[in-house]
Amino acid sequence: MDKFLIVGLGNPGVEYAHTRHNAGYMVLDAFAQASNTFFEDRRYGYVAETSIKGRKVFLLKPTTFMNLSGNAVRYWLNKENIDQSRLLVVSDEIALPTGQFRLKSKGSNGGHNGLGHIQQLIGQDYPRLRIGIGKEFHPGEQVGWVLGEFSDEQKSLLQPVIDYGVEIIRSFVLSGIDITMNAYNKKGRGDGSKN
Repeated sequence: MDKFLIVGLGNPGVEYAHTRHNAGYMVLDAFAQASNTFFEDRRYGYVAETSIKGRKVFLLKPTTFMNLSGNAVRYWLNKENIDQSRLLVVSDEIALPTGQFRLKSKGSNGGHNGLGHIQQLIGQDYPRLRIGIGKEFHPGEQVGWVLGEFSDEQKSLLQPVIDYGVEIIRSFVLSGIDITMNAYNKKGRGDGSKN
């Protein structure tokens, strides 16, 4: 059976639940809810399992804290013998405004601590979905921004992105990264483009 690992980056604990840095967790929570599956506290993370048309899908929310996310990713790839091309990592991205997203087949970590640690352990050749959280902060205030909560206005911009994230995960599992990028990246620009 084909296996996939979908990872949502974030920090564990109720105090971080609604922060911008937990956008990855939010997408996975929405996907799990849509798939009628539940997370269990397992080694290095909260893990849920589901299947899509005969393909086994593991959902992972690392509990290692952001800057050690690679430990959880590497462990579950190895444990389930999943190829890196079938890994999708969902993370927050300050370089994109809230309400936008970008899907990439590989690339640099862009200064993101979670992606940076994953890159240290497995390289940068894996697909990732970056969820825009904006960068409306002064120099030196980045930590406060990413660990702050979305405003009501930002939540209304974020919700359609989370909905797209659920669709993107499904498309990635069924159709692969290239077809999914072609189908969704133009929708992630936040310019009202629907086609």
